[in-house]
Amino acid sequence: MKVGVIGLGNMGMGAALNLLRKGHDVTGCEPREETRSAFAAEGGKVVVSADALPADLEAVVVFVINAAQTQQVLFGDNGCLPRLRRGGVILCCATVAPDAAMALGKRIEEAGFLMLDSPVSGGSAGARAGTMTVIGSGSEAAFDKAGPLLEAMSTKVWRLGEAIGVGSTVKMVNQLLAGVHIATAAEALALGIRAGADPETLFKVISESAGSSWMWQNRVPHILAGDDTPSSAVNIFVKDLGIVLDQARALTFPLPMAAAAHQLFLAAAANGHGLKDDSFVIRVWQQLAGIELPGKK
Repeated sequence: MKVGVIGLGNMGMGAALNLLRKGHDVTGCEPREETRSAFAAEGGKVVVSADALPADLEAVVVFVINAAQTQQVLFGDNGCLPRLRRGGVILCCATVAPDAAMALGKRIEEAGFLMLDSPVSGGSAGARAGTMTVIGSGSEAAFDKAGPLLEAMSTKVWRLGEAIGVGSTVKMVNQLLAGVHIATAAEALALGIRAGADPETLFKVISESAGSSWMWQNRVPHILAGDDTPSSAVNIFVKDLGIVLDQARALTFPLPMAAAAHQLFLAAAANGHGLKDDSFVIRVWQQLAGIELPGKK
């Protein structure tokens, strides 16, 4: 398929590379020169802005940060819709509020295109390996049209019905759990360090005990290595838990755990760590308690 991938960040780059490897005609859209160069070195075509994508695209996969950016790259002054073949499919993969997804779906349908509300899970490693999970909702026609792309990017596709917004609702719940689990893992490790436990040993023991979680096993090694290179940044959970809390407020639904975790990510961002790996929310406890973290100093 002739496809444009907008946003070659941690997730978009992996998706674009897998599409390329599966034989699709892929053009990546990315403002950062070094990232464009990296994709071009793999054989992909690159452009700086969405309106510079090739004409007659069959599909566009959008991996930007939020709903506002999604609106901009599709419908803005430099948007890509004129480059998309009538009846083409748009995969909206950013984590957005359900009502934002529904609003996007309405505009895309009115413009004569198909949409999948298709946020993804699996992190940058899953994107690179082509093993992401797609949490999708949309019409049968949209799923059928996007089928070859979904097969190239992922190993699991949840088809959650035709209503746009359902995919984003389920992803929102996932992000609530993911954010709380990361914050709790950091809190637990920080407590262990303060109490005198060896962090490497603590990690191994908890990983084989009832208190373990996927986030404990995935994120704590980043802290142990002292590597704050973002596979997913602190700022992502400032945004995503903000979406969770806004939705809960609209539903008059209390979320004390998510609210506490959100404040911790906000504190880490306020302290200059917003672009660091999300596991380094642990630096909030480092500052409060004066603990020494393992790995690079």
